[in-house]
Parts: sequence; structure tokens; C-alpha cells
Amino acid sequence: MAIHTYGTNTVDWEERVDPARLRAERLARLKARLEESELGALLSFDMANTRYMTATHIGTWAMDKLIRFALLPRGGEPIVWDFGSAARHHQLYNPWLDHTPEGRSGAPSQDGAARTGARAGISTLRGAFHPDAGIAGELARKVTAELRENGVADAPLGIDVAEMPVLAALRAEGIDTVDGQQVFLEARRTKTRDEITLLTQACSMVDAAYQELYEFLRPGVRENECVGLVSKVLYDLGSEYVEGVNAISGERCSPHPHVFSDRLLRPGDPAFFDILHSFNGYRTCYYRTLAVGSASRAQRDAYARCREYMDSAIAVVKPEATTADIVQLWPRAEEFGFPDETAAFALQYGHGVGLSIWEKPIFSRLVSLDHPEPLEEGMVFALETYWPASDGWSAARIEEEVVVTADGCEVITKFPAEDLLVAGRKYWTAGGALDTLRESQSHLNTAAGRGDDPPKPPANAGRGEL
Repeated sequence: MAIHTYGTNTVDWEERVDPARLRAERLARLKARLEESELGALLSFDMANTRYMTATHIGTWAMDKLIRFALLPRGGEPIVWDFGSAARHHQLYNPWLDHTPEGRSGAPSQDGAARTGARAGISTLRGAFHPDAGIAGELARKVTAELRENGVADAPLGIDVAEMPVLAALRAEGIDTVDGQQVFLEARRTKTRDEITLLTQACSMVDAAYQELYEFLRPGVRENECVGLVSKVLYDLGSEYVEGVNAISGERCSPHPHVFSDRLLRPGDPAFFDILHSFNGYRTCYYRTLAVGSASRAQRDAYARCREYMDSAIAVVKPEATTADIVQLWPRAEEFGFPDETAAFALQYGHGVGLSIWEKPIFSRLVSLDHPEPLEEGMVFALETYWPASDGWSAARIEEEVVVTADGCEVITKFPAEDLLVAGRKYWTAGGALDTLRESQSHLNTAAGRGDDPPKPPANAGRGEL
């Protein structure tokens, strides 16, 4: 066991996550990637990139607002312009944003942070502000002033995501805006030791959620109730954000709809779940398939096929292997009922996991065979496999998160998945335990129902006797 799991608290008697080291190492990686690029600076509106750069966070409610922004000039230090009083919070509680000489020497101050790395500022709130209010123009002037002060205004400015009025305003200031997302994602491609610890901790919390879910599943439970249960478990354990719980059951399993409903679970249903949450910013993407009370042979066979594809992929994960080496082991879209790889996208799939759930590298037959990416020590990614059952309505889904080590990989998703688990009450018949490998329609489990023997009429049939 190379990767440790700790408690969620910070303590003085055990070396766990070092937040200062986490911040410093992330920023150093981003600066190195910026230096290797042709960009003069990076401008971020994406909260994952902003957190990686500045170690600031104001709640997941802001994720889709595009109202915060942060700048890293080549050779300079990060500046974050934040929503209202959040900037004041950063000045009070984020001393690493004081870039004055006093702050660098170990005497950070609120005034120093306000003058250098933590300032009040807003974007256009996805167009909600009146276009004539001049918000985009003011943003562009603030950013341009910093670019000029750092001597990089004539170099391209790399942006991750932005609104059209912001881009237009920056160009009106004479700034050449280009794609900067690749620089961010290259910096985040491999994880530091603290990031790996946080990702492992996030997975351990999902282990616990699956245990509760396994004990909860039974006929009459609804998919949305499963979502509520998992969310409560995770928040009770200290989750920062439950991004989603994909709860899919019964005939909804094939094709996979990627969204939960209020469907009631029934005896013999397959049910698969994807649990996505964040612990200190670091995410999970973690599928498991369970059967409710029993499973049919078709379901078991689909699960076994799904597991074979997973195991063959994990077996070749090591440094210097490529994403193409993985995806060539997986079936073509046409082999499991889809016309092409676009139609089957994300069913046989892999993706980096970090401050967001889809990072580099990406594993898909859609792109990886023609554009392979090498695997590197320190990468953390999820591998996902799927297989529809021969019954035409059920399916299996498995996902494992792995950390690439010096000579292979370690799986950090630990809830049992080597065989299909059956959840719910154990049933007893007059002759003993009811077999959990059975068809959900009772008559298909009897000799007569299967057609093994001609059905025999009841002894009193046709006699009119009570």
C-alpha cells in the first residue's frame, strides 16, 4: 500500500496534507508551463483553474457564473478579482496573496494583499448586467493595466473560458486573446503528493456512501431517494460539494440516460450509480453496479464482460504506456449496439480526475487511437466500462480510479466490484434460500416455465371440485 488514507482533519501529530506545500507546488507547476508557452499571461474564469492558481474558493454556487477572474503574468504572481466581500475575505485569510516584499518575507498584511493579489472585481455575470454598464470594458482595463505593468501586454493572453463581451473588450484594448486552457490542463496533468492524498480521501468517502447504499437498496426505493442518501452521507463526512449522483435502474440501464429519475426499484433490477463529489476541491467519478434482491444470468454475464474490459485495461497501465494502448482493448461502438464512436462516447471511457472530473488524459476510441497520450507517474484517472445485457434492457457499468505509480498503478476506489453484488433482503422459501441468480419473472425459474417439461394440469382440473 503506497497511498495512505487519513482522517479529514489537519493534526499536528501526523503528517497529512500540507496545504502550504499544496499551494506552492501547484503554482510552481503552472508557472513552469506558462514559461514553456508563448503566452505572456494566463487569465482564468474557470473556478478549477482559479483555485489551482490562487487557492481561493467562494462556494460551488459560483461555478457557472463566470464572475470571478484571476491573472498570472509571466514572471509575476497571481491576482484574483473576486465577487464583492469575497475579496475582503481573501485579504483577511489568504496571506499567500500578499505579494509585497514584506509579504514574501513572512509578514503578509491585509493591505498588501489588497494592493497585490486579492482585489474586488466582477465580470458580466453571463450577460445579466446591462451591456451599457461597461462591466466588460472595466474588466479589460484592469487586466490590461497588469499586463502592461508586467511587460507582457504585447504577448498573447491565454484564456480558459470567457464571455464574448469580455473577449471583445480585451481586443479593443489591443490584447491578443488565445486559447490558454491547454496550459492549465498540462500543469494539472500529473498530481502532487498532496493532490493524490486528497483524491484518495475523496474516494474513501464514496466507499462509505456505497456501503450505505448497499444496505438501503430494496424494492420500492426510488432512484432520487438513493441520490438523497448518498448526498447526506458525503456531506456528513465533510464533502465540499456533491456534484452529482447518477442513479440508473431497471430498463433505464440500456441505453444509459446519464440522469436519475423517480423510478421505483423492483425485484431483480440492475442499478448502477456514479458518485461525483469534491473533498477540498478534489473530485471523484466512481461507478458501481448492484442488483436488487437477485440478478439474471444475462445481467451476470454483462457484468462479467464489463469487468473483463476493466481488468484488461488496468493490467497495462504504467508509465510510457499510452491512451491508445488502453482503448484498443475495449470494444468498438458497433460491437455493443451503436453506429459509431460519437454515439457511444463516454461508455468505454477514461479521463483524468483532479479539481474537475474530466481532465487530461482522455481515453476514448473517438480520439485516442489517432492521438495517443503517454501515461506518466503521478497521473490520476478514472477508467469506465459498460456492457448491455443480452436481455435488451439491463446493463452493467464499472469505474475504477487509478494512480499511476513508477511500475504500474494503484486502484483507489475500494468498494467491491470484482463480481456483481446483490443488495437487499435475502429471501427464504420452504425448500431453503431463494437463489440470487434468477430471472425477475418467477415462472421463468421453474422447470415448467422454462419449458423443461410439458406443463401438467392440476390434479382436480376439469372435475368441478372445490
